[in-house]
Amino acid sequence: MTSRPQTDPRLILLSPEDNCLIAAARLGAGTQLEIEGESVTLPQTIELGHKVARRDLAKDDKVLRYGAVIGHVTEAVQRGAHLHTHNLESDYLPTYTHDAGHQFVHH
Repeated sequence: MTSRPQTDPRLILLSPEDNCLIAAARLGAGTQLEIEGESVTLPQTIELGHKVARRDLAKDDKVLRYGAVIGHVTEAVQRGAHLHTHNLESDYLPTYTHDAGHQFVHH
């Protein structure tokens, strides 16, 4: 069995295909941690539940969480950087239409 490089336990990998990790705790700017064997110093605070780049990403790279595309980065992002609305744009397209004149009736 091959061992995987060490990643700080405060970062959670939800699916092996993901290129982001989820913060299991609030991580302050300047925190040093390991991401797959590489030492990274966080450039900014990462709030609990927020995404962190698992590896370097180029502008327009798709971001995967739970193995599914959730959006793309709008600029180059380094490993350990916060992935959020300032550098991540959703690729979500609604598959429904909303008829404004239709009201649900509750019985």
